[in-house]
Amino acid sequence: MKRIQQQVDQWFKKVPKSEERESIKQDIVQSLQEKAFELIEQGVDKEQAIEQAIREFGDVREIIAELVDKNHQVKKDLAKINLGFSIWGSVLIIALVIFINIYYTPDVIWFVYPTFVVLWWPLAMFYYWLRVKRGGS
Repeated sequence: MKRIQQQVDQWFKKVPKSEERESIKQDIVQSLQEKAFELIEQGVDKEQAIEQAIREFGDVREIIAELVDKNHQVKKDLAKINLGFSIWGSVLIIALVIFINIYYTPDVIWFVYPTFVVLWWPLAMFYYWLRVKRGGS
């Protein structure tokens, strides 16, 4: 029955790892093994039974597409959260730097320099969010 496991692994190799993926893979393996055992009990050769069970199982592309879509939605949600966190974090850091500048050295304006450095964080998160939103990885 190693052939069944190899075939299912081959089908799901491009699907990102998750608990749901592993659960579905195990269900498919179990279903294929049961079908192969039924065929073997009917007198079919073991290798032929395995091949026939795999062939009769049908198309798994819909299952794989659904798993990939769910994973992409999770990535989009996380990218959006990261973008929001980076924006708020940057605003707070910049506000702190402005306060320190005005409170301790009001005659010298230096807060602009660290502001440019801090702004790279939300900028990078924005471009990551765009890439994920458009379907990239």
